[in-house]
Amino acid sequence: MNTTDILRRFLLDSDPVSCEPYGNGHINSTFLVQTKKGSRYILQRLSEEAFKNVPELMENISGIAQFLDAKAKAEGTPCHVLPPVMTVDGETYVHVTEEAADDAADVAAASLSGYFRVTPFAENSICLEKPESDEDFYQCAIAFGTFISELADYPAETLHETIPNFHNTVDRYRIFHETLERAKNDPELAPRVEAAKDEIAFVLEREHSAGVLQEMRDSGKLPTRVTHNDTKLNNVLLDKDTRQLLYVIDLDTVMPGLSLYDYGDCIRFGAATASEDEKDLSKVHCDLHLFEVFTKGFIESCKGLTDLEIEMLPEGARTITLELGVRFLTDWLDGDKYFATKYPGHNLDRCRSQLALALDMESKREEMKEIVNELSGH
Repeated sequence: MNTTDILRRFLLDSDPVSCEPYGNGHINSTFLVQTKKGSRYILQRLSEEAFKNVPELMENISGIAQFLDAKAKAEGTPCHVLPPVMTVDGETYVHVTEEAADDAADVAAASLSGYFRVTPFAENSICLEKPESDEDFYQCAIAFGTFISELADYPAETLHETIPNFHNTVDRYRIFHETLERAKNDPELAPRVEAAKDEIAFVLEREHSAGVLQEMRDSGKLPTRVTHNDTKLNNVLLDKDTRQLLYVIDLDTVMPGLSLYDYGDCIRFGAATASEDEKDLSKVHCDLHLFEVFTKGFIESCKGLTDLEIEMLPEGARTITLELGVRFLTDWLDGDKYFATKYPGHNLDRCRSQLALALDMESKREEMKEIVNELSGH
């Protein structure tokens, strides 16, 4: 079986004529497809390493896409997600077994066994790695705020957890503790414990406060919502001409969660003054102007946030930043098994950068609260 055989199992508008690698994603393998009629589609081979149950993942996406499409039609508004293209068998994906792929001659598809899906290509769209203007970041806020708002009446409990406990900070700390104890008793890993002793002390000092949001969710004080859980700007497609929201993409991690983590991850990613692995920690800050730009768009578009959710927005930003720092630190202590690294010590540099950003957010907590209160009218 080759890529053409796979594509012909999807209901494209005509036969495929080309299929080339596309984009720079690190999880799924992505290809741009063109058909005889000139239409373009995205073909993806989903990572079974990252996503252990692809059928459940696709069930999530299909349910959400159908729900949002029906709502958009009823309200006469645009639908901001791209639906999966169905197969000739009425499925949302094609599963190719290793046996079927053994004789494949088409090497363009990297690996032809696994789960494949197709979505329409969003024409006249742009995908940014970082905001080029305040308006870009504002539109990112509109995108994810609208996404949560439009799914407020979708039954979150029916969604599968595609990555269990993905944004459960308490559980991230549990894994950290287990890894730390194992590393202390491993001659090869013990030097990593010594190298990261300051970072270990930093995260342990904040363990209780890092679990506050999860405890509020468990007690029902914060509502469980349908959330995206990977809210980076490059998961938003903007109109190339107007720079307005077109689509929210990469719905693989859509699960029940907290609005505060979706909000906070955007702040962590988009309002930071330095890269995720900046070595010069004096450059690492949370830009309060960008914080205000994003917060304005999020509060305006995410209708129905509770007073407590609004109050805890700054804590959402700090907690998710600290959580990622803990994850980088855990991987460093574990011998760099999860995150791809470019050089020795990369995960420790990432950890230090995120902890520095969390510390800066702590120093600006009152200013962040004032901005939220002013924008929300509280």
